[in-house]
Amino acid sequence: MGGEVPSSEGFREDFLYMELNILTFIYLIGAVTFIIGLKMLAHPQRARRGNLLAAFGMTIAIIGTIFLYKDEEGKGLHNHIWIFAGIFIGGIIGVLAAKKVKMTAMPEMVSMFNGMGGACAALISITEFNRMVSHPTVHSLPPSSFLSATVSQGELLIILLGLIIGSVSFAGSMIAWGKLNGTIKDISFKGQHLLNLIILAGVFILAIWLFVKVDGLFRFDGNSVVFTLKGHLIFYAVFFLALLYGIFFVMPIGGADMPVVISLLNSFTGVAAACGGFLYDNKVMLTGGILVGAAGTLLTILMCKAMNRSLSNVLIGSFGGGGKAGTQGKKQQGAYKEIALSDAAVLMAYANKVMIVPGYGLAVAQAQHACHDLEKLLVERGVDVKYAIHPVAGRMPGHMNVLLAEADVSYEKLLEMDDANEQFPTTDVVLILGANDVVNPAAKTDPASPIYGMPILDVELAKHVIVNKRSMKPGYAGIENDLFFQKKTSMLFGDAKKVLQDLIGEIKNL
Repeated sequence: MGGEVPSSEGFREDFLYMELNILTFIYLIGAVTFIIGLKMLAHPQRARRGNLLAAFGMTIAIIGTIFLYKDEEGKGLHNHIWIFAGIFIGGIIGVLAAKKVKMTAMPEMVSMFNGMGGACAALISITEFNRMVSHPTVHSLPPSSFLSATVSQGELLIILLGLIIGSVSFAGSMIAWGKLNGTIKDISFKGQHLLNLIILAGVFILAIWLFVKVDGLFRFDGNSVVFTLKGHLIFYAVFFLALLYGIFFVMPIGGADMPVVISLLNSFTGVAAACGGFLYDNKVMLTGGILVGAAGTLLTILMCKAMNRSLSNVLIGSFGGGGKAGTQGKKQQGAYKEIALSDAAVLMAYANKVMIVPGYGLAVAQAQHACHDLEKLLVERGVDVKYAIHPVAGRMPGHMNVLLAEADVSYEKLLEMDDANEQFPTTDVVLILGANDVVNPAAKTDPASPIYGMPILDVELAKHVIVNKRSMKPGYAGIENDLFFQKKTSMLFGDAKKVLQDLIGEIKNL
């Protein structure tokens, strides 16, 4: 009929080409949802929808990869039972863990999940390295009995980077998880920072040596070319030393510095995931990794600024709690004064402006809803109520924002540190709920303090300061707070939730 009948091979090629185009389009949708979702996370009112949008993008990318991915030979994924079993089991564990976790334990969960991402990236590198050295490019050299083998240097570089970064992220995140839940204590010793640098240098020296000499580590064995045991040992030595560095890197860090570490490890996981995207030429994996890595890096820089620490200090693990904190906590500060619940209620009810400073004690007591109820009651009485949020209040970046958003506190009432500090001189009453290190004047006045130089909330500039704590024990950084002993400061002891509920009752009776 005038035309040549297309062959079955031609149909097959067209079908594969169409599948690849569909998969590319799915990856594009996934990447766009990641970017839009990340943008929506910038505001609490849109954060939930942004998270769901990004999750949708990841879901279609996973499904598309499972059913549409084809390698260079046109073969797709065939072990569907294992894949879906892993997704099902991991999904069940993730849902149950997320539903049961308390808000106070959220930082530990973030560290745990972040560590799993790093472990995944490291395992990908190990798997791809073993595949690469098992199937090298073999060349015949004259005479024909001589053979040589080469591997892709670019691919090996990405594998090594993913292995190192993923291993450090995994080990460091596991230590951070243990320190946050109290099972692992701060450990530091003389020369630890030098040891960290030696271990890190060992990681890079071995990795560079393997990268340069990898082709020389193949040998002819009968009818095949095999990778030597020496090459495998060097690769796994890099893996072991990277894990060791991750442990020693986080081990000495403690106290109020932990949010910086969580941010940094999060950025490491993102970069490691991006390496996996390079390995598999997976656009959505690459985009997601880059976004996480970039966002984590920017957040780390902001955290460092808020803590008055340099990023170089973070990278060698040379900041945090330690010996000074212990001696500072024992310093005799003098007497403090308590305030009766009724007097605190009168002060707040008849004030013009009240500033609430939330801290970890608020999270421990799960008092965010009671705090919002107090705020609404004061606003009904004509009091101007705002919240002063320190960037590192709590145990992770944004911890207080998440708590207050859960209680439907208006985002417009949350003031960042610089804005809050401008308003403290005109504030009648500051109510501090479990915050400690972020309001400690020693950061400005005591050069011997471990937190000296850290920007803080200038609550002492207000007319009255009421501090709610369970006891006079030092905060997470392990140092005494000079604020508690100042004349304008009054202590209101008790569980934050109960104290707030009692305050609400007292104010209603006025």
